[in-house]
Amino acid sequence: MKVSKEFKVGLFMVIGIATLYLGFNYLKGKDFFSSNDKYYAVYANVDGLNVSNPIMINGFTVGRVSSIRLLQNDGDKVLVELDIRGDIVIGDSAVATLNSDFLGNKSISLTAGDILKPIESGDTLIAVLDKGIADILAESAQPVANNLEATIKKINGVLDKLGGAGGKIDSILTDFQAASSVLKPTILDTKRQLNEVLLTYNELGINVNSSLNEVKPALKNFKIITDSLRSLELNQTVARANKALEELSIAIEHFSRSEGTLGKLINEDSLYNNLNNAIISLDRLLIHFDTNPKHFLAPLGKSKSKIEKDRRKEAKGN
Repeated sequence: MKVSKEFKVGLFMVIGIATLYLGFNYLKGKDFFSSNDKYYAVYANVDGLNVSNPIMINGFTVGRVSSIRLLQNDGDKVLVELDIRGDIVIGDSAVATLNSDFLGNKSISLTAGDILKPIESGDTLIAVLDKGIADILAESAQPVANNLEATIKKINGVLDKLGGAGGKIDSILTDFQAASSVLKPTILDTKRQLNEVLLTYNELGINVNSSLNEVKPALKNFKIITDSLRSLELNQTVARANKALEELSIAIEHFSRSEGTLGKLINEDSLYNNLNNAIISLDRLLIHFDTNPKHFLAPLGKSKSKIEKDRRKEAKGN
């Protein structure tokens, strides 16, 4: 059987259209070759949710949004059909939360709930609308707006008070302008006097410098003279000290040679022994005088024989 060219073209067109249809629906999230379950969620506002947006559990994609319908008989709520993989068990307390990321991309975050009490395909899940970035920013900006409003009210109150005191401020400015006109001549006169003082100070500095230049040679000569006198006095003192040391050395050497009375006294023992004996005799004389004063103080004294006789009597008595 011969196939015509028209039949081949028609068959090719049908296959192409079918492939295009299947591919387009696959890109939209429909999988014709898998057994997915259908669940539903009703939202008051889907806020830009589109078909084929992902459905995730803890960031893992388990399905896609298959269709979105408006329920005009139920307060214009939106019915969202959730196409979820058949191997995912959904419990009776499952929650489908509609949220968005920072770039505005929409997705549904699914909480599986109690999987020990699974629900059937076609049941309706608990729908929750998460806060968007705009809502979070609005809540964060509300306290700032309130504070800004209170600040503006305070500024307005201050401005109102300043408006009532405008006349006083003008009066103060007028007085200030008058005072500045009075002070201006005084400032000019003070400036002139200050310039004169600076000029005099400069002249005085020049004179002082010239005087110092004249005095410097005299100071240099005076320093030379004082240095000479100091060195001269020091030399004389050193010479006198050396002379005294030499004389002391000669005297010590003279004493060590036993020359003169002092040298003999220092170096010879005989004078020491004679002095020692004289002191001992003097001591005996004083003891005898103390014990027998009659031998010396009686009238006309006693002779040597009487003194010896008295001594013998004393010796017998003892």
